[in-house]
Amino acid sequence: MRDLADPALFEAGGQHRTWRWLRENDPVHRHDRGFWSVTRYADVDRVLRDHTCFTSERGTLLNLLGRDDPAAGRQLAATDPPEHDRMRAPLRKVMDLRSAAAYEPSVITAITGLLAPGLDGPEFDLAAAVRGLPLALAGPLLGLPDEDRPRLLTLVMAASAEDDPDYQVAGDASGTLRRAHRELFAYFLHLVRERARTPGEDLISLMLSPDGGRMDPGTAVSNCYSLLLGASVTLPNVVSSTVFELARGGYRAWAGRPELLRDGVEEALRWASPGSHFMRHTTRPVRLSGVDLPAGEPVVAWIGSANRDPAVFADPDTFDPARTPNRHLAFGSGHHYCIGSHLARLTLRLFFATLFATFADVEVVGEPVRVRSTFLTGFKKLIISGTPRRGQ
Repeated sequence: MRDLADPALFEAGGQHRTWRWLRENDPVHRHDRGFWSVTRYADVDRVLRDHTCFTSERGTLLNLLGRDDPAAGRQLAATDPPEHDRMRAPLRKVMDLRSAAAYEPSVITAITGLLAPGLDGPEFDLAAAVRGLPLALAGPLLGLPDEDRPRLLTLVMAASAEDDPDYQVAGDASGTLRRAHRELFAYFLHLVRERARTPGEDLISLMLSPDGGRMDPGTAVSNCYSLLLGASVTLPNVVSSTVFELARGGYRAWAGRPELLRDGVEEALRWASPGSHFMRHTTRPVRLSGVDLPAGEPVVAWIGSANRDPAVFADPDTFDPARTPNRHLAFGSGHHYCIGSHLARLTLRLFFATLFATFADVEVVGEPVRVRSTFLTGFKKLIISGTPRRGQ
């Protein structure tokens, strides 16, 4: 059995074989590095949902194993209820003040631009192109200046795939993570202060307004960081993983069924599971699948494994855009269910609708390269050749 704490396993695409073995033979597995791996859907769902037994305030990702989480109690992802719900309420209110449909024109324009290189030549790197997809959403949402976006993309990749040498900005994984977090928080603090002086129509201005509950600067910064990082984890990696699979067969079938766009996006989220895990710590002795876990133990809930559990998903290793119901856990579960999930779904629907309208079919050209990360699931290089539709 391969080591799930080794990013090289994910870079090679071997995690599903390991997850399958664990689901069948050792679903609550004690890892040599001192954490428990949970791989079945029911157990993963409970770990994510039951905050009374599994706290998020001692680190939510494997890269924080054995260290205190500096964001504990200050960021949504690293805060338990009831404080989590108090922090979440004003952000939920702010996001509801702006209709998601208001962002559609700018997002479609950006997506069209990202796909344009595929019309100008015989092939292009889709994975590199869609790294800009998160800012197609977060840019207008947060009012981010265009000239800042390349640097933000660099920092976001460093903050989410710090084990990948191509994204490191400080020589090693831990240094990269510290620098990326520091620079992103400093950037958003500057932006929040600027919006406090000169409000606009963006989400940050709403956070600071009476309608948004007048968030303090620290809370606003944390929310900006979480929204950008969440979009950057989800959007490009769902696209690259799904297009890679569709190019093996199935592209035309889904592209020719526009009525399956919504269900197909849910399947893309299940299939890709772009954030492969979340970590929690037991707050008391807990029993999972017949295994007793002491209090204070780190537990890694493998979302990518849960979303391929045959106990919940028929024929789970087949991409089926008509799959329904589809109770995937790509956006988490319980109180920590992704607050921006509706925006991510909208952006993915717009992307695939635009992709299908642009290309009649796609083919992977050359050897794809996956991201080296235990958390981020997707490709950093995916060269494709598209067949333009007539009139393109």
